[in-house]
Amino acid sequence: MAEFSFDVAAKVDRQELSNAIDLAKKEIETRFDFKGARTEIKLEKDTMALEASDDMKMRQLIDVLQNKFIKRELNLKAFKFGEFETNVSGLVKCKVDIQNGLSQDQSKKITKLIKDSKLKVQARIEGDKIRITGKSKDDLQNVQKMIKDADYDFAATFENYR
Repeated sequence: MAEFSFDVAAKVDRQELSNAIDLAKKEIETRFDFKGARTEIKLEKDTMALEASDDMKMRQLIDVLQNKFIKRELNLKAFKFGEFETNVSGLVKCKVDIQNGLSQDQSKKITKLIKDSKLKVQARIEGDKIRITGKSKDDLQNVQKMIKDADYDFAATFENYR
């Protein structure tokens, strides 16, 4: 009998992220409440750097960004917004960490959930992702539903269905 598998990972689709940022920049350029205000969004490898002229503009910038993320089906839990920092020139900065892969703790939480479920599947941690294998596609779908319903404080995506 064939074995089926999939991976639980935590990857953000870079193309969708770039599209969401571009859309956010366009909206900010056209919005009246941002006229004359300095705002900037810089995408780096695993972080984003946000700049705005004051606290209120930063909150609005984050709100616009999050709305674009939702529309592009990017999980908001994959983005950890840092504290606002004000520099000498009065600009407000915010660093955003982008989740890329599961940490050991996150992987352990997911594998414990799967083991406690008593489903006939195996969970194996492989670096920053978890390979789930089983003989029944239904069991694998139940595992996916369990992970989605678990409401973790981090994003978990599914890939490499076989």
